[in-house]
Amino acid sequence: MPDDAANAPRSALRRQMLLGMAAIPAAAMLPRMAAAADTAAVNTTGLAVTDDSVTVGILHSITGTMAISETGSVEAEKLAISQINEAGGVLGRQIKFIQEDGSSDWPTFAEKAKKLLVNDHCAAVFGCWTSASRHGCSTLCCCDHFQQTIDAFEGGTVAVLGA
Repeated sequence: MPDDAANAPRSALRRQMLLGMAAIPAAAMLPRMAAAADTAAVNTTGLAVTDDSVTVGILHSITGTMAISETGSVEAEKLAISQINEAGGVLGRQIKFIQEDGSSDWPTFAEKAKKLLVNDHCAAVFGCWTSASRHGCSTLCCCDHFQQTIDAFEGGTVAVLGA
């Protein structure tokens, strides 16, 4: 026991030295992390992503016959975006959204999806609740190299179109 008491100060000093030495590589990386390029310099996609925000599209029928079914999805997506932003966003970026109305008209969905993706450069588009609205947008995805992921029932599989 007397040996343990005599070695205690040396053991504590050794632990402090090892912890200090472990911090040296992390401290050396700090200047590199601080000098990281801003988003505009590395964003080669042309999407609406900046140093402080990411823009997404919401595309559902808020008018017409399908509005009663899709209004809840719009509200849920807005609530999720609000909660994510309150928690600090995604990778420190706030989510902004542009909402479009598919008007329960399938050709309108294709037109609005193209506006959100091509003109507004949205990073993602949420919506297209019905099979017909997704089918209307699938032509855009296949021809213009956008990816469409369908996670709802489409014959029992998950489909990924485009890109």
